[in-house]
Amino acid sequence: MKESERTDKIEKQRLASMQPSPEDLQEPLSEPVGSIQSGSLAGKSMSAAIWFLAMPILVQQILVACVGLADKMFAGALPENVVIPAMDAIGIGSYIGWFIAIAVSGVGVGGQALIARAMGGGQKATASVVLGQSIVLAGLWGFVVGIALWFVAAPLGDLCQLAPAAKNYLVQYIHILALSMPLCSIMTTGAMTLHGSGDTLRPAIVTLFVNVVNVVVSFVLSGADVRFGEEVLTNPFDWDLHVIGIALGTATAYIVGGICIVGVLLRGVKDLKLQVKDLLPRVDVFQKIARIGIPSFFEGLSMWSANLFVLYFIGQISAKLAQESEEVAQGLQGAHVIAVQWEAFSFLPGFAIGTAAGALAGQYLGANNLKAARKSTLICVSLAMLFMGTMGLGMIFFGDTLTSIISNQPMHLSLVPKLLFVAGIMQLGFAVMMVIRQTLKGAGDTVWTFLITSFSSWCIRLPAAWYLGVHLDYGLVGVWYALCGEMIIRAMLFSIRFFQGGWALKKL
Repeated sequence: MKESERTDKIEKQRLASMQPSPEDLQEPLSEPVGSIQSGSLAGKSMSAAIWFLAMPILVQQILVACVGLADKMFAGALPENVVIPAMDAIGIGSYIGWFIAIAVSGVGVGGQALIARAMGGGQKATASVVLGQSIVLAGLWGFVVGIALWFVAAPLGDLCQLAPAAKNYLVQYIHILALSMPLCSIMTTGAMTLHGSGDTLRPAIVTLFVNVVNVVVSFVLSGADVRFGEEVLTNPFDWDLHVIGIALGTATAYIVGGICIVGVLLRGVKDLKLQVKDLLPRVDVFQKIARIGIPSFFEGLSMWSANLFVLYFIGQISAKLAQESEEVAQGLQGAHVIAVQWEAFSFLPGFAIGTAAGALAGQYLGANNLKAARKSTLICVSLAMLFMGTMGLGMIFFGDTLTSIISNQPMHLSLVPKLLFVAGIMQLGFAVMMVIRQTLKGAGDTVWTFLITSFSSWCIRLPAAWYLGVHLDYGLVGVWYALCGEMIIRAMLFSIRFFQGGWALKKL
């Protein structure tokens, strides 16, 4: 079958699934057929829409990454008797932060996909209802996530084979974050629903304020003196709460962010506003959100739990190294997470452009324009490859400098640049994977993203990481070759699903 015939067939099947609400049927189309009908993207060209969406998200994600970097800088600047266990605890805490993002974004993925589809088709009343139900569901889900975090803290420390001091810091860190989960969930879901409507500027502004709160509170309470090259910023406060202070900064930011995003939604954006009448729980809308969000949550959970085993493998490598040097063994988890922190910066353009691709795909499908949905994704893939490839070169050639910004520990300076080199040479494949994955999720095709990610993580990533890192004794560098190589394979699998076209048939 020719490509044009395949596209036409998919389009006819997809059109048959569109079911606007009675209120939406009364709304006249404001834009030409095939164009996005409502929201912030209505009337914009494809290229303008991509940049309009991507740039605020890029700024937002840079700010988020800077906060993660600041937390590690604070931990790395703690007193000598605290710094090694604190870095290991904050390092594992980064994985908890990743889990939090996965858990609280499940509702957001569902709300974003539904709102994007509704906005593209001019279904404003439907979008408003979905917004209200998403916020209610996010708050309820946040309580569940907080309870789970509270009880997983100590077992996680045991799984990662942390030293007693590091485990104690980790438990304190997680317990404090757990208390802020309801508002963290509302903050994340609210921002994602705005992304679905085509508005990424307001969530970015909220994130800016939230991150300032995070850094200031963490600095004040941790007692850390921060070094910038030869310059030292002496902490004038006497709280000296160390890891507890860093955790309180993060939790405070989540609470402030949740309150701010609700304020934005109550005030409203173009064609979308949070209304009290839409907060009354509706099981049918909950089910629609959950149908998309649950597979997305389990996709993230599958990937996250697989990476816990990666931490376990690193613990096994540490146990072997402990026979040579206890200091090297304790610092291995910290080296891994320092590299992850810098790798996260390289992912920022891919995430921002991927979010734009997902929102555009959903809105173009809502506007009954499959060709535009596909074209916008391919443009976004090209842009992500350009930006991430450039950042990969920085990781390859400036690994020593990047490492020294976070830590001057000899073990970290020796190992982290090698890990950054591995990640740097794989950046183009990462870009493809990130953008196409976000496109599929933006279209509501979360079952397939779950299946692909789970297969790749458990059947490729884990066996390869164990074989190279533990069995062949290539250590942490071997683990990173496995992790980065698996992401290239995952990019291929997502690409196959995209070009097959089934993602465009999802009935939401």
